[in-house]
Amino acid sequence: MKHLLPRRDFLKTALISSAGLALPSAASAALAKHQQPAFGGLKMGITSYSLRKFNLDQAIAMTCEAGVKYISLKDMHLPLNSTPAQRQEAHHKVEAAGLVLLGGGVIYMNNKEAEIRKAFEYARDAGMPAIICSPEPEALDTVEKFAKEFDIRIAIHNHGPGDKRYPSPLDVLRMVKDRDSRMGLCMDVGHTVRIGQDPIEAIRTCASRLYDFHMKDVTQAAPKGGAIAVGRGVIDIVGVLKALLEIKYPHHVALEYEAQADNPMPGILESFAYMRGALAALS
Repeated sequence: MKHLLPRRDFLKTALISSAGLALPSAASAALAKHQQPAFGGLKMGITSYSLRKFNLDQAIAMTCEAGVKYISLKDMHLPLNSTPAQRQEAHHKVEAAGLVLLGGGVIYMNNKEAEIRKAFEYARDAGMPAIICSPEPEALDTVEKFAKEFDIRIAIHNHGPGDKRYPSPLDVLRMVKDRDSRMGLCMDVGHTVRIGQDPIEAIRTCASRLYDFHMKDVTQAAPKGGAIAVGRGVIDIVGVLKALLEIKYPHHVALEYEAQADNPMPGILESFAYMRGALAALS
């Protein structure tokens, strides 16, 4: 059951503690270097797919304006065919803004060793500690080999209804639990709920291999469930955050806001405000 703590109270608490969110981007970048957002110790950030209609510089500035310090990059912001120098430049831009780059993806991997190696080189050159990916199951032996060689964590993403590879985080867990400890999963909470699975139970079950987490909300706990600002949908966001705190989750909690691609900031700001308030209520 969804925890029905008052949404108005969440937002009020969050807005009081986030008075700097509307600063111009240059000031926001400076602020991001020093502020400690009230996320209860969680590494709350954003996947740049949320900002897919904007270039890398804009996506970095918008992340700063949202008041979070962690980001993972999608290939429209750092193409997979970029050069090592371009990857290092992107990392420098992220770092110069006071942000921390925690991963890249989702990267799809065919069962071709040369292509998989290129994905690992991409992550290495950009300084990404984790690759959020969806490899062909037949490629897992090769992916594991390179995870060891490059010492980069793998977070296989579940895509819910329609995903024949990994619809559920538990499907990923079954495939990686007996492999090298670098092999893990990225739980997409929206897709998990859309297939009718309890996300709180899944968090607890997958805790030891949960290396990335895509936070979002959906309109229905069904395949037709669409994207909506966090706190406005059917997901028990309070319960999800509480479960992440209970397992002392140390990796990226990345907002993936898929609605309103041309104007995502209102929904992004509202989503983070809701989660700040929820975590304040839990403290």
